[in-house]
Amino acid sequence: MPPTETNEQTTIKGEDISPAKDGGIIKEIIKEGHGDERPLTNDKVYVHYVGTLLDGTKFDSSRDRNQQFDFELGKGSVIKAWDIGVATMKRGEICRLTCKPEYAYGENGSGEKIPPHTTLVFEIELFDFVGEDLSEAKDHSIVRRTLTKGEGWAKPNDG
Repeated sequence: MPPTETNEQTTIKGEDISPAKDGGIIKEIIKEGHGDERPLTNDKVYVHYVGTLLDGTKFDSSRDRNQQFDFELGKGSVIKAWDIGVATMKRGEICRLTCKPEYAYGENGSGEKIPPHTTLVFEIELFDFVGEDLSEAKDHSIVRRTLTKGEGWAKPNDG
């Protein structure tokens, strides 16, 4: 019998990092990262990942291909859970993200391996991140990192 939403909630450990705190993204740190710096919006991030269904069935793995996966954070090129979750990670960190469908592939699913309305689990390792390369030669001689604008002097953002 497949787990119900209630059963999922009781068996998943970790911190709710979803913006609405609705249990949509649960993060469990497997290995602590180092330093205090975290990737920012528009940074190029380099990760390894293993994606599974709740029952443990693997549907994708960059480790199996022996090739790191990279993407620009916060640009919507990956599922919402990744844009949100990877932004909370430090270099060297390994975490497990349990993602409800609304933060993953939703009502459409993805191909034959991910059915519609499916909760997914990703183990992600963050290797590195770099700011947006603005140099003509693409040699990182000019790099931009986008800080989030605060809400004025009375309520500055952390960091």
